[in-house]
Amino acid sequence: MSEVTTTDLYEVTMALSYLREDMRGPATFSLFVRDLPPGRGFLVAAGLEPALDRLSRYRVGQADVEEFAAVLHRPVADLAPLQGLSFDGQVRAVPEGRIVFAGEPLLEVTAPLPQAQLVETALLMLLCHQTAVASKAARCMLAAAGRPLVDFSLRRTHGPEAGMQAARLCALVGFAGTSNVAAARRYGIPAAGTMAHSYIEAFASEEAAFRAFARTHPGPVTFLVDTYDTARGVATAARVLNDLGLGPECAIRLDSGELGAEARRARTALDAAGREDVRIIVSGGLDEYGVAALVREGAPIDAFAVGTKVGTAADAPYLDAAYKLVEYDARPMMKLSVSKVTAPGPKQVFRGPGLRDVVGLANEEPPAGTEPLLRPVMRGGLRTEPPAALSTARARFEADLAALPEEARRVDGPIAPVPAASMRLTALTAIVRHRLEEQAGTPRRPPG
Repeated sequence: MSEVTTTDLYEVTMALSYLREDMRGPATFSLFVRDLPPGRGFLVAAGLEPALDRLSRYRVGQADVEEFAAVLHRPVADLAPLQGLSFDGQVRAVPEGRIVFAGEPLLEVTAPLPQAQLVETALLMLLCHQTAVASKAARCMLAAAGRPLVDFSLRRTHGPEAGMQAARLCALVGFAGTSNVAAARRYGIPAAGTMAHSYIEAFASEEAAFRAFARTHPGPVTFLVDTYDTARGVATAARVLNDLGLGPECAIRLDSGELGAEARRARTALDAAGREDVRIIVSGGLDEYGVAALVREGAPIDAFAVGTKVGTAADAPYLDAAYKLVEYDARPMMKLSVSKVTAPGPKQVFRGPGLRDVVGLANEEPPAGTEPLLRPVMRGGLRTEPPAALSTARARFEADLAALPEEARRVDGPIAPVPAASMRLTALTAIVRHRLEEQAGTPRRPPG
């Protein structure tokens, strides 16, 4: 399937019309999240690297034009103006791993209008899903309070590409490993895994299963102990570990029941068997809320495996994001639709200490003591620098997380910071609104 034709039809029809009307002037589009999902105090910018990859290789070929013509039931010649179109514009963006808030552009594209329009769907697809998943995973990191987390999401994500993204994003925010073999190889993430209940059931007894597994995998092993009776499973695991002389770094995994209570009973039994070194890993429908509850109750858990709810960002699986025209041919543009008003002009986010942000115009001087968040990442359709390593994105995330106000870090009832608007942006918004309302014959609204 072509990346070019994996788009919404209206991108194609608009771009074709722009070409027919010779509307090829430079256009700036801003991609931003209108409002944070409920229960979120922040977002983690993600998806930029694959988005830049997509833009770098974007080119409309003959086969793409034929596909467009087929779905529109029109002659191929009608769609011919699109052939050969590639992306040679500029991109400024928030680097992956930075913490962002509602109303702040994650990315701004400046390119000839048909190009900037055609890439809208791809950019929204790539940035929105990945930012949602990275933000969910980041909240799990906060909830775990320093305990390791492992990504177990692949089997429940919405397709293999989403599974690869989830593993990468979990690693970006600091997860210790992933069960996804392909992602482990591609991104250099430690691979982690244990066994399924079906493995235990296939043997004549639980003990036989544990011993067989240890024979095949003599390095640190993790035994799944809750297939039949958890207390018996823990005792059997301890006995097998002792009999085989398997040393530190071995673990048991609990996947069902009241995980806190089961972990306490397991810890007591392991310690009594002289296996204080055996770690306890828990899994089973966990996300930041479940992890935080277990940490609060002081459950003796060494690591958490999280999957379904994190890989799908289950409680907030989408972002209320938009990709809006803010300038065309040097004219600032804005939208006045009720509840969907946008601010005009190319923008910048100026960040001060404590993640206090000001959204201003891209060409204004940064307020004292602030840094600009959006950086040039593409010029003339080419990257300005090599792809950033996951470790670099993780370092950005960790620095921003350390500075994030405590009320935004809370798992339950977070309060998100609200960026301010600069005086110049506020003034331009008023001017453009007045111009558009006069053009439309709309009565001017009173101030405030």
